[in-house]
Amino acid sequence: MKTLAFIISAALLAAGSAQAHGPKSHTSAVVMEQKDWGIAGTARSVQRTITLTMTDNMRFTPDRIEVKQGETVRLRVRNTGKLLHELVIGTPRELAAHAEQMLKHPNMEHDEPYMTHVDPGKTGEIIWTFNRAGEFEFACLIAGHFQAGMKGTITVRAK
Repeated sequence: MKTLAFIISAALLAAGSAQAHGPKSHTSAVVMEQKDWGIAGTARSVQRTITLTMTDNMRFTPDRIEVKQGETVRLRVRNTGKLLHELVIGTPRELAAHAEQMLKHPNMEHDEPYMTHVDPGKTGEIIWTFNRAGEFEFACLIAGHFQAGMKGTITVRAK
């Protein structure tokens, strides 16, 4: 079992993972990879900022946001709790699968432009261009948080 955990950890590190669930600090350029829910945005293209609060009662406020297709948004997240939380954007299916993996491997290392890890009392942000219409989600995937209902909905309205 220890060998399997070592192999998984080594594979994640070899794949370019940057850090475990902890404070986010991009020291390299953000990867501009198209996802079903959009693509990383740039600070100069931000059209508005949406502030979300995350708490230890395993909830986001607000838990529903709406954006226009093509809009670049700064999602600013404030952790008012005493536990580490995160915000991850994705499809319901991908978030559920990732949350399942986090239960099995709570120290999994990763750092993508569609996620931010926020220490207690701190603020994080994601800048994202929602260039595809549809219903997407955001969630905290730290082991047990997603399962406790820490998620929300993003509606991207077509042009």
